[in-house]
Amino acid sequence: MPAPHYATDQEPCIPVLFLNGRQEYLGWRDVLLHAHLIKDLALPLPPAASAALRLLVAMAARVSGLDAQADGRMTARQWAQRRRDLLKSPSGFDPGAVHAYFDRHIWDLFHPVRPFLQDPRLATQCAKRAGVNKLVFGRPEGNNLAWLSPHTDTDPQPVPSDQALWHLLIHHYYGAAGQCSVRTVGGRSLGRAKAGPLRSTLSFHPLGRTLYETLLAGVPKPSRLWPDAQDRCPWEEPLPDPDPDPDDGPDPDAALPPVSSPGRLLTGRSRHAVLLIPAPDGRQVTDAYLTWATQKKLPALDPYLIHHVHADQPVTKRHRPRPADTDRALWRDLDALLLAGDEDDSKGKTGTGRKSYTVQRPDAFTTLNDLPADLRAALRVRVYGFDQDDKTLNRTWYTALTPPIWPWMQEHDPAAAERVTECRKAAEEIGEHLDHVSKTAWSQVTSPSGDKAGRPPRRLPPWTHSARTLYWPRAETTFRTLLDDPTRAARAAFAADAIHALRAATRPAITQHFRAAEAIALALAQLRRHSH
Repeated sequence: MPAPHYATDQEPCIPVLFLNGRQEYLGWRDVLLHAHLIKDLALPLPPAASAALRLLVAMAARVSGLDAQADGRMTARQWAQRRRDLLKSPSGFDPGAVHAYFDRHIWDLFHPVRPFLQDPRLATQCAKRAGVNKLVFGRPEGNNLAWLSPHTDTDPQPVPSDQALWHLLIHHYYGAAGQCSVRTVGGRSLGRAKAGPLRSTLSFHPLGRTLYETLLAGVPKPSRLWPDAQDRCPWEEPLPDPDPDPDDGPDPDAALPPVSSPGRLLTGRSRHAVLLIPAPDGRQVTDAYLTWATQKKLPALDPYLIHHVHADQPVTKRHRPRPADTDRALWRDLDALLLAGDEDDSKGKTGTGRKSYTVQRPDAFTTLNDLPADLRAALRVRVYGFDQDDKTLNRTWYTALTPPIWPWMQEHDPAAAERVTECRKAAEEIGEHLDHVSKTAWSQVTSPSGDKAGRPPRRLPPWTHSARTLYWPRAETTFRTLLDDPTRAARAAFAADAIHALRAATRPAITQHFRAAEAIALALAQLRRHSH
């Protein structure tokens, strides 16, 4: 029987949506060849789509020549002009360049020497396999209870190879920190992994009318700040020894190659190592090794993340990505995409109180002004979020899509961008005040005497939870109406929403709790005073 084989550049493993509405599965090669006919990726797992889009942008940069380093080959103006020229092409990427690139590298998911995005040394360096349930996000594994899934470690079911690729990508970008399979290298055994580079983040991607436009719009611009080093994606690294020494592996304490762009920046910062175990025919994955790849961090500013810049922190901790949060509506992040530079001096909460930070929009948005006018007018933003904690807990993932944003961009209409910011800040301030007065009112009713009377409780009270749930959907509707009416006072409009939300949330309590009416009336009065 021939060895298992699954060439990801040719096998149908990436679902896409064509402009004519047809959905189809394609390999990496065909995705680029047909990018000008494809509307968008159709991956059902948002974090896998976020990862796949980064890989495709890196591939697109290679085949289009937009991967030029700041070594004199291409100035920033020449690079922008080349991208505009490429966007004028009705036939997409050059097929010859696409085939030449994919023919140079190995894309087989089960190649014996270079399995795609995997490390074959794990078969000898790890004593135990992690199991296919550990590989697949959403399946219970180990001693965890199977609440919403029929899978158990006593009867692990294989996963199709295309879906195994999706989960492989998620582990590389959003993988967990903490306990993992023990890996022994050079006589040293370690069984703890570090979090993936995108863990718990919210990713923003410029979205064109076709995937071809999306990929070219998302290529990071060249910069002299990137190190003068050879830029390689993992599949572009030199082939390893086909018979590696078991002790030959990554030194967990060794310095890593510097992050260069776009290859290492978009595809080469994983801190996890994976090796898939295939079924004999290569159509399914039956088991997997999953462990650490490095204990070091490759610091870099991902071009699709909003960063909070804390000027008072050390350099290594100064830039912090905005976290994904399923309780936060997308419109509350809109002004961070519209404003250039560090225009937004937002306030953030920390464990020791309130500290200020500036907001830096994703680097991919800084060159949108160089795109052709018709593309700028149609450009939207695709958002991928994975709500996780810093360690192992995965809450939920989600995706969202904005309307065309260029009419509001600061470079196009500064007044519109400022209005968006003004309204968002007003909504945030009123929302924070709603939290405060509802917590205080709850405390006054449930603890009417003693030292703690009137102090906001540590846990979120039911009044506050209900008021939040009612306030933010109304605030979104108000936000959109305020953009159409620049003369309307934003704070008064959002305060009216907060008053309505608090009244609705506390109406049953008036007849159930002694002194509730008095406490609620005081809270409503405070909201009215805060509206001016």
